[in-house]
Amino acid sequence: MAEKPQPIVVQYCQVCGLPAEYCEFGSEFDKCKPWLIQNAPDLYPDLLQANAKEADKVADQLQSTGISSAAAGGSSEPKQEEVKRLPGGKIKKKEKQEVVIEKVVRNKRKCITTVKGLDLFGVKLSDASKKLGKKFATGASVVKGPTDKEQIDVQGDISYDIVEFITDTWPDVPETAIFFIEDGKKVPAA
Repeated sequence: MAEKPQPIVVQYCQVCGLPAEYCEFGSEFDKCKPWLIQNAPDLYPDLLQANAKEADKVADQLQSTGISSAAAGGSSEPKQEEVKRLPGGKIKKKEKQEVVIEKVVRNKRKCITTVKGLDLFGVKLSDASKKLGKKFATGASVVKGPTDKEQIDVQGDISYDIVEFITDTWPDVPETAIFFIEDGKKVPAA
């Protein structure tokens, strides 16, 4: 009988998240080099030679200026910000804290006002939908939007009355952070 084929073990780079063979094609190859030299020296033998030459240059420069690493005192490296990186070297962006209000018309006369982004200010959406429903005497519910983020749908056109209600009820939400979407454009409420 023939032997069963064994699965291939793929080593992923801890810096960019790509397989080690593909690091040179990523956007962070310079940052990946130290990791590759330490963990995958057989894939990039030219890095070992270049690294040895650079180390000799740095050692010569340190000796010529009379500075040693022990005499330097503290660490001179600047602190790097912790950035959330996704596989492939993509950077995850932080969401802007803003409330977006949009009026959607359905069946010619009926409309729904959607409120997105209240949860970014620490507001519980279920409590907010109850308060909106009671204040405007309409149906209000928490639903998942097209981007899988939760939003509040309120029946009826309450888009201009809602700004004052939001700023009064939740003082953490500034009026400058509330925007309307009108004709596909984002317009500040203030």
